[in-house]
Amino acid sequence: MIASFKNAPRKGLMLAALMVAGLVAGCEAPPQKTSQNGYRGTGMVQITNAAKLEAKLDANKLPEVQPPADATGDKASKAYQNVKVLGHLSEGQFLRVMTAITEWVAPEQGCGYCHNLENLADDSMYTKVVARRMLQMTQHINEDWKTHVASTGVTCYTCHRGNPVPQNIWFADPGHVARGSAADPQGQNEPADLIARSSLPRDPFSIYLLGAQDIRVASTTTLSETVGRPIQAAEKTYALMTHMSEGLGVNCTFCHNSRSFGNWEESTPQRVTAWHGIRMARDLNKDYLDPLKATYPANRLGPEGDAPKANCATCHQGLNKPLNGAAMLKDYAAELARPK
Repeated sequence: MIASFKNAPRKGLMLAALMVAGLVAGCEAPPQKTSQNGYRGTGMVQITNAAKLEAKLDANKLPEVQPPADATGDKASKAYQNVKVLGHLSEGQFLRVMTAITEWVAPEQGCGYCHNLENLADDSMYTKVVARRMLQMTQHINEDWKTHVASTGVTCYTCHRGNPVPQNIWFADPGHVARGSAADPQGQNEPADLIARSSLPRDPFSIYLLGAQDIRVASTTTLSETVGRPIQAAEKTYALMTHMSEGLGVNCTFCHNSRSFGNWEESTPQRVTAWHGIRMARDLNKDYLDPLKATYPANRLGPEGDAPKANCATCHQGLNKPLNGAAMLKDYAAELARPK
């Protein structure tokens, strides 16, 4: 009895040690990979969770390429009725890209997702009207936004990944306009997935990726000249930057030197690419996506009645280069090129 009592503290300490060891093991960080992304000695290092990266790579695999098609023969505009965007293609090229688009966008629904199967020329289905405009948008990106997509380009699959509606889209989201007697027009302190569940303003997209408001944090002038750059502007900017970091799966130092975030001379080349990407998103949302709100049925619109739009995650989906940089367009360059 006395011996058991004397051993009790020792057993208690051993049990406590085992519990602490288990707790530490459970909280231990997973294997990390690091890569220097900026100037030596600045700490501009990208930290990657290997397990998460592997999962992202699995989700970014390419579909099989459709067999090549003969570019000669009758044009699609002659072989079929009401072909308004791809009529310059040969009949074989047209059928090839239509088959690919079905796989990229609606593999389960098939051709009937966009077409009246009893009359393929019929334009009564809104999905066909939207798809036609999306083809024009794809041509526009590949021809006019090489400053962002370079020669890699995009296809329908870049955003859709086998889904009729891309998984990463956004709508205007003011949050709760009022909470009690205090107005809250920014929708702040209402965590949202699009801003990494932070308490920052939940909709930085309407002003930065549809509107063209300057993205600013700190003023470079005297306090008397800081009109338009209050702390709210900084919060909205950080909300957008948080989204970009999550959407591309990178740290802030992928583009910025944290010693001086605003200094372009100390930033990486990726910041220039991102600058063009923001302007590309504005262009697409303003001229292609938002104007489609009159085409969509009510159930496809957002709470504020706006059309679905694109942000950084729409294409990137967790990787700093969509599809991990795979040049998918090269296999469909002829079919998705703007007619000469």
